[in-house]
Amino acid sequence: MRLLAILLTGCWFIAGCQASQSTQTSPSKAVVPISLDTTQTLTTIAFGSCNKTTEPQPLWSEIINQQPDLWIWLGDNVYGDTPDMKLMQQKYQQQLQKKGYQKLLASTSVVGIWDDHDYGINDGGKYFAQRAASRDLMLEFLQVDASRPVWQREGGYQSYTFGPEGKKVKVILLDTRYFRDTLMESSTEGKRYGANPQGDMLGEAQWAWLTEELNSSDAQFNIIGSSIQVIHEEHGYEKWANFPKSHQRLYDLITNSEAKGVVLLSGDRHIGEISRLKLPEMPYPLYDITSSGMTHVYEDADEENRHRVSDLVTKLNYGLIQIDWNTNQVTYQVKGENRATYASETVVYPF
Repeated sequence: MRLLAILLTGCWFIAGCQASQSTQTSPSKAVVPISLDTTQTLTTIAFGSCNKTTEPQPLWSEIINQQPDLWIWLGDNVYGDTPDMKLMQQKYQQQLQKKGYQKLLASTSVVGIWDDHDYGINDGGKYFAQRAASRDLMLEFLQVDASRPVWQREGGYQSYTFGPEGKKVKVILLDTRYFRDTLMESSTEGKRYGANPQGDMLGEAQWAWLTEELNSSDAQFNIIGSSIQVIHEEHGYEKWANFPKSHQRLYDLITNSEAKGVVLLSGDRHIGEISRLKLPEMPYPLYDITSSGMTHVYEDADEENRHRVSDLVTKLNYGLIQIDWNTNQVTYQVKGENRATYASETVVYPF
């Protein structure tokens, strides 16, 4: 059943299934979400991940104050962790009732992709039995229009192009769950996972789609959203480096496509950081901006990342991109409560 979010008598309802009333989450009046507007010129983009419905969500007011043109969910948008799709649906209902999130929906276009906890199983991959049903709930939560191609194929990967000629931004959202092969346990003490030398991250259908999306892109700025980190190679948790063939294939695809202004966004880790890598034959550095921990963070995190060019952020955080179309200058930030800026990097791209 289509999970269609509507507002009625000051409370969110989902496909006729009434959400429980709560003085903490119920809005005082109805708020109508705006429609996704791909004609707008994007100058401010906010993003984040790791968002529990059972925890306080103090960052929405901070995010709204930035007046973003677009919000990108990067996964763990709710914590379902269940094969019970009724329970997963309830988690999405709870998020839709949050006052702060409703205010964002009323002012900002929203797109996104999932990670493991809203997929349904911790560190899950292609063998999750409820992946198809869970995919539909995710798309319905995001209010993805029924005409979008993602509804006609397996997996949750999507793309959107915003803006007029000369100021186009393409957002490519990768599904790192639905087709991903098995993770391999690490033999190194202190690390959960090691390399799966022959394993694949995206599946051939998604690889073919991604190739076309990059090769055909006429956007000046191309954002690739990955729920897990791409550039970081050293920690022992989930990352693209656990699948070395896929990791290199992604880098080769980005380089060979000649798509302009490519940047990576990631979540998952309950930390924030900015990583940078110089790929051969790429005329600008490739960045991976990790924003993770909207409601909870890994406060004791202390890990090496030879590609990190910022502080390691262990406070609640969200990510922000600001584009100056007059100078081709893009500023990446990891921000937090009380207007704090924990990490910042400015890049001039050859748009």
